[in-house]
Amino acid sequence: MSLLRTPLYDLCVQDKARMTGFAGWEMPVQFSGIKQEHAAVRTSVGMFDISHMGKFILTGDNVLGALQQLVPSDLGKLSPGKAQYTVLLNPQGGIIDDLIIYDEGERVSLIVNAATTDKDKTWLLDHLSGIDLQDNSQSQALIAVQGPKAVVTLQLITDIDLSAIRRYNHAHGQVLGHKAFLARTGYTGEDGFEVMVGIDDAPAIWKALQDHGAEPCGLGARDTLRLEAAMALYGQDINDETTPLEGGLSWLVHLDKVSEFIGRDMLAKQKAEGVARRLVGLQLEGRNIARHDYPIVQGDESVGIVTSGTLSPTLGYPVALAYVPVGLAKVGTVVDVQIRQKTVPATVVKRPFYKAGA
Repeated sequence: MSLLRTPLYDLCVQDKARMTGFAGWEMPVQFSGIKQEHAAVRTSVGMFDISHMGKFILTGDNVLGALQQLVPSDLGKLSPGKAQYTVLLNPQGGIIDDLIIYDEGERVSLIVNAATTDKDKTWLLDHLSGIDLQDNSQSQALIAVQGPKAVVTLQLITDIDLSAIRRYNHAHGQVLGHKAFLARTGYTGEDGFEVMVGIDDAPAIWKALQDHGAEPCGLGARDTLRLEAAMALYGQDINDETTPLEGGLSWLVHLDKVSEFIGRDMLAKQKAEGVARRLVGLQLEGRNIARHDYPIVQGDESVGIVTSGTLSPTLGYPVALAYVPVGLAKVGTVVDVQIRQKTVPATVVKRPFYKAGA
């Protein structure tokens, strides 16, 4: 099966990006190098082609009310111009996907993960009666502009006052004279915007941002950036068999506000009885890097599992996310990670590992 290509594919190749298959798309892993791209986002401004993400528009009578039956977060606090990060749940409380819901007033937009776009679409169509779903996943481009200079850089090519858009808010405007949807959201731990435009308009916007100093960045830096910010990666840190209470997303669960949603019974049970395991942040000793699926051990017994790990480019030491028994989840607890033929001590630390401005 051939891989899909975003409207920015040719520009990425022109900039000598190393390409790879990801979730059915041919995507750039890196341009100048992961460390350089990572540093650009932390200190200046970087941009990412994230056009592979799923993009849905929902219309109909009381769309938010219908969506409320599928997510544990209180959507009643949304109003036009605001957004909510949340999760779709199965009846067992497992996470079908994490997504962002944007209230646009007469319609609602959803941005979902590329790897789960088809699964999410089927789930939504099966559970949202009377709601029309328009799939723009391949007809819209999405560019993330991230970093401490992201706002001032993007402001150079848009007519909308970006300073008036708060975090997790959004607006419609023009970028380089093209209609655009601008959301102050991102997946890097830095300030910035995600800009959705027509596929024919994306290349000119990408080139203009580059001309104004935005560093092209690939999936490699996107992963190290989100991990430093302890943002979960679907399919790796969270999945259909993990609940948000286990996966460090308890702040998305509003049991006191939402009386009914798929998976509520399991979450209420876990809330009352406690969870058996929890996703925690780890800091490893030395330069030892814990990779996905490395076991957490006690003696000869495997008691947990690493889900993500890297050598933090910003902090200079290895960090990881891992599921451990709740008795080992307290900050300051030392656990052992099995790395090939040896065990390496790791300390449970507060998340996120990195916080902008801290």
